[in-house]
Amino acid sequence: MNVYVPILVLGAIATGFAIFSVIVASAVGPKRYNRAKLEAYECGIEPMRQPAGGAPGQRIPVKYYLTAMLFIIFDIEIVFLYPWAVHFDALGLFGLAAMALFIFNVAVAYVYEWRRGGLSWD
Repeated sequence: MNVYVPILVLGAIATGFAIFSVIVASAVGPKRYNRAKLEAYECGIEPMRQPAGGAPGQRIPVKYYLTAMLFIIFDIEIVFLYPWAVHFDALGLFGLAAMALFIFNVAVAYVYEWRRGGLSWD
């Protein structure tokens, strides 16, 4: 159990800091609200006004969200290369084979998205 005490302490400190930051920011931060701050904001596109009782105005294309998700997925996958690069010598042949398999999987996903047209912005 003594092995987990530092992890629990760090988790408690992180949780306490997050709660403290939110409380202090809401208590100390400026409270000057105006119409522009209260409006919905989506990816830099100005929202269109809706007529009373009418349908919503401009819709954001799904392609925008798919591109954002692809960026996040591939970005997270590439982050896994850093620990491998740091301990490359210690991992030996097994580490090389595991990383080659990982890069192959990332390449297959990339080619799949490229062929499906997920990377074109048309």
